[in-house]
Amino acid sequence: MGTDDGGNDGAAREERPPAQNRVLTVPNLLSFARLLGVPLFLWLVLAEHDGWALGVLVFAGLSDWLDGRLARALNQTSKLGTLLDPAADRFYILATLVGLTVRDVVPLWLVVVLVAREAAIVPIAPILRRLGYQGALPVHFVGKAGTMCLLYAFPLLLLGDHDGAAATAAKVAGWAFAGWGTGLYWWAALLYWEQTRRLVRDARAGSPPEPGTAPGGDPKGAPNPR
Repeated sequence: MGTDDGGNDGAAREERPPAQNRVLTVPNLLSFARLLGVPLFLWLVLAEHDGWALGVLVFAGLSDWLDGRLARALNQTSKLGTLLDPAADRFYILATLVGLTVRDVVPLWLVVVLVAREAAIVPIAPILRRLGYQGALPVHFVGKAGTMCLLYAFPLLLLGDHDGAAATAAKVAGWAFAGWGTGLYWWAALLYWEQTRRLVRDARAGSPPEPGTAPGGDPKGAPNPR
C-alpha cells in the first residue's frame, strides 16, 4: 500500500509541468492584469481622467514589484513571466508616450528618441539566434534603472500638466527622471550591443555558445533587454 502510494505520488510529480513552463502562476496573473490595464490607462489619459489614470499607473508599479517578489518567494519563476514582465513595462511606456504626446504634455522628439532606442536593439535577437542562443540577453541593471526612471517620469509629467506649485514641482521632477531614464535607456542599448559584439567575436574565434543558453549561462528564455 505504502509503495503503491509512493509510486502514484511520484507519477503525479512527474506529470506536473516544470516550474519554468508554468503559465497559471500568481506572478503571471499579476502580469496579465497589468497588461490588461494598458488600454484602460491610455483611454483615461486621452479622456483627461488624470486621477484614475494615475491610479492605474500606481497599480501597475506595485504589481510590477510584487510579481517579482512572489515569483521568487513562491518559486514560480517561469519563461512566460520573463517575457510578460518587460513587455508590460514597454506597453505602459508606449501608451504613456502616445497619450501625453497627443495632449502636448511631452514633445514629439522624446517619443522619437525612445522609439529609436527600441528599434536600435531589434537586430540583436536574430543575431543571437544565428549564434545558437534560444533566449535573449539578460536584463541589465542599467536597463532596469532606465525603465524605472521613465515609469516615474510620466506620472509626474502628467501631474505637472495642471496648475499650482505642486504641479510645477512634479513637472521639474518628471523632466529630471525623463532625462535620466532616456540616457540610461540608451546606455543599456549600447551595453547590449557590446555584449553581442563580444559573442560574435567569440563565435568567429571558434568558441560558439552552447545551444539553448543565454549569455552569462542563464537558461534559455531569459528576459528580453529593457
